[in-house]
Amino acid sequence: MAKQKQKTDPNYKVIAENRRARFDYAIEEDIECGIVLEGSEVKSLRAGGSNIAESYASVDDGELWLINSYIAPYEQAKVFKHEERRRRKLLVSRKELSNLWNATQRKGMTLVPLVLYFNHKGRAKLKIGIAKGKKLHDKRETQAKRDWSRQKQRLMKDHS
Repeated sequence: MAKQKQKTDPNYKVIAENRRARFDYAIEEDIECGIVLEGSEVKSLRAGGSNIAESYASVDDGELWLINSYIAPYEQAKVFKHEERRRRKLLVSRKELSNLWNATQRKGMTLVPLVLYFNHKGRAKLKIGIAKGKKLHDKRETQAKRDWSRQKQRLMKDHS
């Protein structure tokens, strides 16, 4: 029921999605975190200019950072422009930060951004997946399953 509320909520809006992440990585868990933005970055996100496909998250010096994400420059911001590919701080609780550090340093996992969106309160949030990289044969297996499910849907559609 909560998902349906989000779809009808005027403030909820997906800005950028990393669709390739679920193909390249086996996502074990996902965490919602806040993101520290400048004013022109928020305006640009509302206009829809961003990309998180080539970005990743990292724990450095006890803080969580989003690295290599792109937010398009906001044309109306003449004086207070932002840097497009700067490191952006992510906000999580200390317990979650400790779990993320543990997963990356001890277990060899990767922190992959999945979705950048505005929540129902209108705040920018980022969903990060704790993931393990897939090998080539795992990717082929995923592709085969996807193809079979599509084919099954077509067959069911034709027979009904």
